[in-house]
Amino acid sequence: MTISHSNDNAGARLAATLWPADETQTRLLRGAVLAVFGTLILWASAKVSVPMWPVPMSMQTFAVMVLAMAYGFRLGTATVLLYLLEGALGLPVFANTPAHGIGLAYMAGPTGGYLAGFVVCAAMVGWLADRGWDRNLGLALIAYTLGTVAIFGLGVAWLTYLIGFEKAVTAGLVPFIPGEFLKIALAAGLVSAIWRILDKRPR
Repeated sequence: MTISHSNDNAGARLAATLWPADETQTRLLRGAVLAVFGTLILWASAKVSVPMWPVPMSMQTFAVMVLAMAYGFRLGTATVLLYLLEGALGLPVFANTPAHGIGLAYMAGPTGGYLAGFVVCAAMVGWLADRGWDRNLGLALIAYTLGTVAIFGLGVAWLTYLIGFEKAVTAGLVPFIPGEFLKIALAAGLVSAIWRILDKRPR
């Protein structure tokens, strides 16, 4: 079996390696399938509550980072934008939906900044993945850290507008720091492990 490590227009490094495609139509089909699959992963991750200290957390930032690293800049960003479009159209894809509202009203609420941060994170991490940062554990950790900073930076900025800076930091940043460090490590370890397995396969 031949495994290609090349980047292409329809996908990105890990996704393109797991699902090679040479013809334009096949690449477009692969991109569409992976984008929809990615939104389902994001949807599921928003509904999962993992007990962490000091507060329970969803696995959504983990999913955004891993998808971005696997898909790359174009497909990773497009996938997150598609996910936000699904939410804007009223599908209950976000955390605590439909109980806490749906659609644009939900997106304009306290989590709006974090949702915008998902796009920035996907673009940033995907762009770095396209340049080989997914193949190096240390660089992957840096990429995920930068992506997490983007998510929480925009999240806290929007919360500051809504409730003030001190409350935003206290409620929207500090309780999540331990869990985010753990998710960064898990994401980097997962992608690194997959690459090690793929590198050992016959080419």
